[in-house]
Amino acid sequence: MKLTVEGREAYAYTGGRPFDPALPCVVFLHGALNDHSVWTLPARWFAHHGFGVLALDQPGHGRSPGLPLASVEDIADFVLALLAASGVRQAAFVGHSMGSLIALEAAARAPERATQLVMVGTAYPMKVSDALLNTARDEPLKAIDMVNAFSHSTWAAKPGNPGPGTWAHGASLALMRRLQQAQTDTNLFAHDFKVCDVYANGLEAAAKVRCPTTLVLGARDQMTMAKSAGGLCAALKARKVSLPCGHALMQEAPDGVLNALRQALVAPEGAAA
Repeated sequence: MKLTVEGREAYAYTGGRPFDPALPCVVFLHGALNDHSVWTLPARWFAHHGFGVLALDQPGHGRSPGLPLASVEDIADFVLALLAASGVRQAAFVGHSMGSLIALEAAARAPERATQLVMVGTAYPMKVSDALLNTARDEPLKAIDMVNAFSHSTWAAKPGNPGPGTWAHGASLALMRRLQQAQTDTNLFAHDFKVCDVYANGLEAAAKVRCPTTLVLGARDQMTMAKSAGGLCAALKARKVSLPCGHALMQEAPDGVLNALRQALVAPEGAAA
């Protein structure tokens, strides 16, 4: 679905069903150098079980053209403006990695609009080493290779829906390379890493969040180590789910992520069957 938000064109995947703003809404926010496609399995499940789904391509990523926005705070404001443009009053915010910080900030900036917050593969502060920042700046394709090696706990993770030729690591590598090469006006990878690295409002934002929160963490995550989310978890009084995988949780543990999201977002009364 294409929308115009604050004068910019934006794309959101709706999970294979027409978007209905009257349904309980889930907003999915991708991480650095990713797009909506990392959320395909949960987006489709929720769209086919009574929810309206907006899996956003953040500005400058995927099918949302133009330059990327400068900060977590700016992207959170954009997400809230996108909800207004979609006719959505309240939504659950689900984010992975960089997207988890955006989800946190959006839930803090408009606490009355956030029904749930789920932070996947998160940490705060989400600092990036100087070596990785410099490599992303000077040799982005090399940095992409490095990050994919760090993000997967094994070279041959078996997805929940295996098929001939399926390779989670290779698919992630191809996605990042395509997005990096498609953005011709800026080094997207270096930009996204810097956005994560400089974000300094996490605990202040956590103090403003009023909705129930769940953290979904990879026990073998080398990018955002589970122990680095301890302060955030305490500040949010969050429920924590640990999965046996690395940072690429949706690729390595798709069923585990989906089950965690179902537990967090599907109300006992049965907002969805």
